[in-house]
Amino acid sequence: MAATLAVVLDRADRRPLGGQLADEIRRQVTDGRLAAGDRLPSSRALATELGVARAVTEVAYGQLVAEGWLEGRHGSGTFVSASAPAQAPPHRPRRRAPEARPLLRLDAGTPWIDPRYAALWRRAWRDVSTTRPPAGYDDPRGLPELRTEIAARLGRIRGLDCDPDDVLVTAGTTDGLRHLLGVLPPGPVTVDDPGYRAAVATVRLAGREVVDVPALGPPPDATTLATCAAAYVTPAHQHPLGPTMSGSARLALLDASRTSGALIIEDDYDSEFRYDVAPVPALASLDRTRVAYLGTASKAVAPSMRLGWLVPPQHLLDPLNQMRAITHDTASWPVQRAYLSLLRDGYVDKVVRSARRTYAERSTRVAKALAPYAQTTGPIAGMYATLELPRRQAEAAHQSARTKGYDVPLLADYCRSDTRHGLVIGFGGCTDAQLDEALGAIVRGLR
Repeated sequence: MAATLAVVLDRADRRPLGGQLADEIRRQVTDGRLAAGDRLPSSRALATELGVARAVTEVAYGQLVAEGWLEGRHGSGTFVSASAPAQAPPHRPRRRAPEARPLLRLDAGTPWIDPRYAALWRRAWRDVSTTRPPAGYDDPRGLPELRTEIAARLGRIRGLDCDPDDVLVTAGTTDGLRHLLGVLPPGPVTVDDPGYRAAVATVRLAGREVVDVPALGPPPDATTLATCAAAYVTPAHQHPLGPTMSGSARLALLDASRTSGALIIEDDYDSEFRYDVAPVPALASLDRTRVAYLGTASKAVAPSMRLGWLVPPQHLLDPLNQMRAITHDTASWPVQRAYLSLLRDGYVDKVVRSARRTYAERSTRVAKALAPYAQTTGPIAGMYATLELPRRQAEAAHQSARTKGYDVPLLADYCRSDTRHGLVIGFGGCTDAQLDEALGAIVRGLR
């Protein structure tokens, strides 16, 4: 006997009747009203019952047979071929209503972009729109013209002597880190604690152990690195505490790398924003054979571009290029083309110079507002300041800022085994007025 189908078709619905019928039968299978082996009415009988053309039921049955929900048996009819799940899907909780005012996150990675140069930004994307993209997959190393510009820029502002063929364009810093981890021998990776959370997550997702190294202590020595594949560091501006790695510590880390064989991975995320002295040359400039250099456009142009670059030691170039050629794992062509225009038109240099002046002024404002309560750690550089505080004070200031609409990260969120507390106050992704309002809320919490 054929199963009874309780189906109602809505002729006012914009969906075709055949699609409505297929949806309803599929729903009855998944919620258990129709079981595997149940025979359905013939397409002619069901069409008569529903008062539709036979073509409607044939379309629905044909779609569900193609999807594997039904099967046609020659001379016997159409049967349900799938069973309902053993357990009904969990009830989805209702979403909470959004807050009246979305929180503005004052984090360590959102830059301030001078709106005066918006015309150059628009021009770059017009250039993309009038340029023909590659017919197939483009060069896995990145656009040759962009790699030439990046190599020249690294030599000019980071003291890094490299050729365009040494540069690999990536979809951001963590993308470059992920590629490096894919060609390194097995072993853990040392990361400063507190340190960059995205790097920690990337290392762990690669199936490697993270070895904590005290952020303000000496760099990992040869004994520590003996069992490690790499050491991840942010020498120009330790993330998130702020100090610059000293010359002696840099030399000691390089010696430990040579002795142990572990690679040094330098994340040079915001070195352009030193506003007390000239930017410190990259660690990779001291020894290209032991250091893989990671750079990013996120802090100068926009995190959402997801664009970065990797300059690995020579012995890793071929493995990286071969892997990326197989996986087609490179940055988006339109983004690369736009960034090339932004470099050539001077946009990047202009927004960096403007942001450096803005950050210098804002850092002074932050230090002055917080001076009665605690001193920021390390020389203030970049687009954030870190304030070490007792736990209760940090949490009170964090909550006070939230009540005014600002999410100021807690230093504890960057720690793993370290027990520091405090605030990491970003001042790039806000206006001057918003920064003043946030600082006022933080001070009220500290009081």
